[in-house]
Amino acid sequence: MRFFFLIAGWGSLALGFIGIVLPVLPTVPFFLLAAYCFSKGSSRMHAWLLAHPWMGPPIREWNEAGVIHPRAKRIATAMILVVFSYPVLLGPIPLWLRVLLAFLAVAVLAFVWTRPGGKARNGQHPRTGINP
Repeated sequence: MRFFFLIAGWGSLALGFIGIVLPVLPTVPFFLLAAYCFSKGSSRMHAWLLAHPWMGPPIREWNEAGVIHPRAKRIATAMILVVFSYPVLLGPIPLWLRVLLAFLAVAVLAFVWTRPGGKARNGQHPRTGINP
């Protein structure tokens, strides 16, 4: 199983890097998946990923408090609207598929926007409301 998690971690990391340049492919979810896989397959790669200057902070914040920063929420919303708008509004696809895609877009946006956006102003943990 360790080998499977190592391969899955590298694959997820590669997809995350591809997602940096392709607006259709998400980045952070693949980095989160890579972190999980590396935690099971390679403690060295897991530590590297968490310590990385720009990949590490969002992964650590998600692991610790389920936080998605407001800027990431806005970018995700824009990308989802761009990617889903054409097929839902203008695409040559059946009505049932349009409805399914619209529902999927709304569900993903609802998930993203119901996650905490950072520490509360009073210093409380975003998920539990407890002061650290």
